[in-house]
Amino acid sequence: MYLTYDQRALDIQYSPSSRVADINVFLREYAERSAQARDRLDVLSGVRYGPRAEQLLDYFPAARPGGPLLVFIHGGYWQELSRLESSFMALDLVPRGISVAALGYGLAPTYGLPEIVDMVAEGVRWICRNACQLPASPRSVYLSGCSAGAHLAVMALLDISDGQRDGDRPDRAVAGAILLSGVYDLEPVRRTYVNRALGLDPETARDCSPMRRLPAVLPPLVVARGENETDEFGRQQAEFVEAVRACGSRVVDLVVPSRNHFDLAFDLGVPGTMLGDSLTELIGLDE
Repeated sequence: MYLTYDQRALDIQYSPSSRVADINVFLREYAERSAQARDRLDVLSGVRYGPRAEQLLDYFPAARPGGPLLVFIHGGYWQELSRLESSFMALDLVPRGISVAALGYGLAPTYGLPEIVDMVAEGVRWICRNACQLPASPRSVYLSGCSAGAHLAVMALLDISDGQRDGDRPDRAVAGAILLSGVYDLEPVRRTYVNRALGLDPETARDCSPMRRLPAVLPPLVVARGENETDEFGRQQAEFVEAVRACGSRVVDLVVPSRNHFDLAFDLGVPGTMLGDSLTELIGLDE
């Protein structure tokens, strides 16, 4: 439990880069593969989904209409990265008939976490409303996110649930979600170095924690982390999965061997990997 750690140990627990030799290796690969996706695939770049400058997405349509759409929400502890480094999975998914949207959003400290949550939720609502008008006319929408992106994906589902936005329950507006190395309770994060940019107080941390706000129903989930992650990321996942199952929702719980916080997402579109096969099963793709 996080309360047993001293400050230095808790900071290390919430530092995913403490488990890899060089985080920049992965960040460069995100950027390089995403640039390749923009070069090799059809793409609508900078599609606006809201009024703020950062509320843009890149959309990669599959060739055949009526397939699924995967919306990817990037990580970076709510303060780094962008949509431009977050479309690498399109290289694998689009040829398989899955459209991809890389969702951009404003970052801390320019924006507070409640504003970031609202931006991403607005993006998900926009996509759900407009999916049939997008190229390839996706018939179903799935969310995915890594680290902070996993947190934001769940918060977007809760936004749909809380407000009954557009008349849809979350399990109807969004068909499923694949959550990677997520943070689902922000109280321990509030006590770490990460909070210097976020400025969370106890009330905001509670309000922005999916664990504290789970509804009676969520769409089917795949919740995954790498084997090489800190104990706190393992605890966060285990407790979140238990809570979601207690609400009656279906969850596939994965710990992927030989993967870490940063390279796990590379498996999203790769058949024959634990994560790639789980995505295929969730979407029901007929290959």
